[in-house]
Amino acid sequence: MSIELFNESGEDAPEDRIIEVARFAMGAMDVHPAAELSIQLVDLDTMADLHMQWMDLPGPTDVMSFPMDELTPGGRPDAADPGPAMLGDIVLCPAFAADQARKQRHSYDHELAVLTVHGVLHLLGFDHAEPAEEKEMFGLQNRILADWYDARDQRATEQRQAEKDGRLLRNIGFDAEPGTS
Repeated sequence: MSIELFNESGEDAPEDRIIEVARFAMGAMDVHPAAELSIQLVDLDTMADLHMQWMDLPGPTDVMSFPMDELTPGGRPDAADPGPAMLGDIVLCPAFAADQARKQRHSYDHELAVLTVHGVLHLLGFDHAEPAEEKEMFGLQNRILADWYDARDQRATEQRQAEKDGRLLRNIGFDAEPGTS
């Protein structure tokens, strides 16, 4: 998956983590591995302008999604298999997210992860206008985030164990390279 992130917000943001959670969410949703996604981080004024232009709502918001290609399954039986597509654009407002994180009493990084997954789900056609849609979308969003955190914790545990194993092997005289003790 190709994910490009452009930070035009003037704010520090965990760009690698945003890309990581977007990639994880796309994988969890079985998005084609060659799909492309663009993520833009913008300031409050830019987000307010986009919010008014596209939603006719005043003031900034936390995340907006702009799907590019229609990703509908099926189609004509004689059509070629669908290939990679430009999934679309996610626009995040880090300043808005920071304020929202403080109000909800969780970390800025977590808030940006939530908003990124939320944006990916919107690009894939999920919405929360109706109660049933909201239940489905937010349930899926929470599951993807929990799985992402579990995978991150597992990788961190494995990394710590590999480092311990390497130190132990060096201390007892073994090299890390096979056959070079």
